Amino acid sequence: MADVTQRILALLTTLQSGRAFSSAELAARLEVSPRTLRRDIDRLRGYGYPVQAQPGPGGHYRLTAGNAMPPLVLDDDEAVATLLGLATLAATGSATGGSVGEAATRAYGKVDQLLPRRLRHRAAQLRASLETSTTVAPAAGAEDLATLAEAIQRRLVVAFDYRGKDGEAARRRVEPYRQIHHLQRWYLLGWDAEKDDWRVFRTDRLTGLEVLTGTFAPRPLPAESGVEYLRQGIGRDRRRVVLTVDAPATAVADAFRYQDVEVASMEGGRTRVVLMLDTWQWLLGGLAFLGADFQIEEPEEFREACRAFGARLLGRR
Repeated sequence: MADVTQRILALLTTLQSGRAFSSAELAARLEVSPRTLRRDIDRLRGYGYPVQAQPGPGGHYRLTAGNAMPPLVLDDDEAVATLLGLATLAATGSATGGSVGEAATRAYGKVDQLLPRRLRHRAAQLRASLETSTTVAPAAGAEDLATLAEAIQRRLVVAFDYRGKDGEAARRRVEPYRQIHHLQRWYLLGWDAEKDDWRVFRTDRLTGLEVLTGTFAPRPLPAESGVEYLRQGIGRDRRRVVLTVDAPATAVADAFRYQDVEVASMEGGRTRVVLMLDTWQWLLGGLAFLGADFQIEEPEEFREACRAFGARLLGRR
């Protein structure tokens, strides 16, 4: 299927040049048989692209003038995933003007216009059947995210005013490397020129973003990934907690869905759990909802604190 999709996109790109192509020329370019070419042309027409065929001597294929924006080349599952992704993004963050959530809301109402005709009815059915709850999260500007993406790709230094936790704002000059989405927050990982060190910035706290003319040479990332570096920073003052729970991984992940958690399935339907927590009390809610046996492997003080709490529940000292 991936080969078919790649071939269809190559055919579409060729036809979008605007000129006419003979069947033999297209088949040679795509390295397919004339029969496969005819099937691919039919697929494009099924997606809604107006491909005109001129039969006979001197015959050719041409993409005729159609809509200002042609339909997206998506299969059924991809169309559903696109709508669900937009709906999920629209339900997170603020709907203020210029935010990613607000842009997703607008796109969610328009995307069916870009789908092939055969998928528009299904998209309308999905939209009518779907409701999403709103998750309150800081709004990140769609324009800022796009600007940072370009700066990262072109290795351009950026400057912006950044408001820290204390509310104080300062102008920062940064080499941008990664944009990270983690636990409903958008972050920028970059090299801070003034601090001469790596820093992570909340995207919703930066204003006055400016792309400077200066470029920078790439530096090796300080961790295996931007997400890993962010997690290390968030968990710097937290304790690493490792559990073994007699419950499947899906149930464990759901019980600790509001925590930064890693789960791994083990034999016998058990799950290994790794969390970064401030105090042992954060364990209690998830474990209570699971209703399963568990063992706290580390740290020892968390294990002893939970054992003492269990004794208090039983009325024993």
